[in-house]
Amino acid sequence: MTTVKTHPIEGQKPGTSGLRKKTRVFMQTHYLENFVQSIFDGIGGAAGKTFVLGGDGRYFNERAAQVILRMAAANGAARMIVGRDALLSTPAASHLIRLNKTDGGIIMSASHNPGGEDEDFGVKFNMPNGGPAPESVTGAMFKRTEEITEYRILEAQDVDLSTVGETALGDMTVTIVDPVEDYAALMETLFDFEAIRALFEGGFRIRFDAMCAITGPYGHEILEDRLGAPEGSVVHGTPLPDFGGMHPDPNPTWAHELMDAMKGDDAPDFGAASDGDGDRNMVVGPQVYVSPSDSLAVLAANAHLAKGYSDGLKGVARSMPTSAAVDRVAEKMGMTCYETPTGWKFFGNLMDDDRVTLCGEESFGTGSDHVREKDGLWAILMWLNILAVRKMSVAEIMADHWQTYGRNYYSRHDYEGVETQTADAMMADLRARLNDLPGQIVQGNRIAQADDYAYHDPVDGSVSEHQGIRVIFEGGARFVIRLSGTGTSGATVRLYLESLETDPALFEQDPQEALGWVIAAAEEIARIRERTGKTGPDVTT
Repeated sequence: MTTVKTHPIEGQKPGTSGLRKKTRVFMQTHYLENFVQSIFDGIGGAAGKTFVLGGDGRYFNERAAQVILRMAAANGAARMIVGRDALLSTPAASHLIRLNKTDGGIIMSASHNPGGEDEDFGVKFNMPNGGPAPESVTGAMFKRTEEITEYRILEAQDVDLSTVGETALGDMTVTIVDPVEDYAALMETLFDFEAIRALFEGGFRIRFDAMCAITGPYGHEILEDRLGAPEGSVVHGTPLPDFGGMHPDPNPTWAHELMDAMKGDDAPDFGAASDGDGDRNMVVGPQVYVSPSDSLAVLAANAHLAKGYSDGLKGVARSMPTSAAVDRVAEKMGMTCYETPTGWKFFGNLMDDDRVTLCGEESFGTGSDHVREKDGLWAILMWLNILAVRKMSVAEIMADHWQTYGRNYYSRHDYEGVETQTADAMMADLRARLNDLPGQIVQGNRIAQADDYAYHDPVDGSVSEHQGIRVIFEGGARFVIRLSGTGTSGATVRLYLESLETDPALFEQDPQEALGWVIAAAEEIARIRERTGKTGPDVTT
């Protein structure tokens, strides 16, 4: 064991999903080591503890895993449970933490961000409940990065992570596990695999685009091998260090190959995609795109059809920017619906307190209390279970849902790579005007409320402020503006737009047209395009 002298490195503050930087930044001398030592120090040390370790296979994944293992051994960890070849989807890692009752886990991923030597890498710590570390813990880690003077690492040969089994690294046991097996077994307890298998036996076709990321092996094992989807149903199913040059973000812009296939004359019956680390999903039918907000509402309304949820839901939760479609389901079904800031850790508190079963975010993330992360493949299997039981198409499911609950037209506009100072100034100027907005008429509609959203956690009493600026009109239409914390350079300004339609004759509008006046109102009030110099959003979902 060697103690290496070091010094603080600026900018190692973890966000809602850990520390994300360019890969070359992580490859700098001491950079990864400083942060990993700060993780161990920030949680009170690693001595005698057991952790899970795995990542999404992006560039630097395997090298980083070897460093983390040697540092864990030098810090006195008793055991590390590692996915074979250092691979684990984020939801699978969360499950392993909970299944093995470990002291937490380290996940190597930058989620939906591109991978490669010139792209992004990330490291985050998940707590013993399987969920992301709360702000109190990430704050302790960050404080440690600002004062660190040394780190501990074992001088040793690399551990062979290619074979399932146990080996020793110093005094620490390294247990290498199949990355898919335990997760797949969990899915079999939640969903009716026989009904889904019968669906495929009847000729049902699926196209699952793993985007050359971590869920490829999961899709092959669960969808093709266990459920009997035809071979070739999983495309881009081999995880690659650079994701094959793809941007592994499952939305209509980046998963354009899937969207093209689902718009074709010979489209499969069901299409889906997942992201870099497997926690996000996109669902589409032939000629039908299902927004993440609508997907959450449909899953909440139909979850009882899956055996793991047959007793009903305790409650549901959504992030504040996510549309209120699930609120309408909860109201009709007599459930409580919680509104939280963006970030899965807020859902974790509610799930740990048995307040909610299903949660979702508009950023293509849905999940349940089976783990403490959003879970892309889980959402896809839930959809397949619903389709198998109801014997309806995706389009029919959506049409029926809107007839019952109305349609919450919804869209998100992302303005990426905005100069940080420009974005901060724009938000500050808008905050300063919030008190003057209520009562104003903009684009023919009166503003009922304008605020900077703050969340009071009903479980631990914590308060999270400045979680997004909301402008709400009479009748419930609204727009929300917040800065994203998941990028690695500049700022991403996210504009969320929503309007409820209850007239069935107007359920088939193009969302951008239905939201036209809300979009115009947002620009009139916030002047995003004028302030950023952009002619329009970089990504529209």
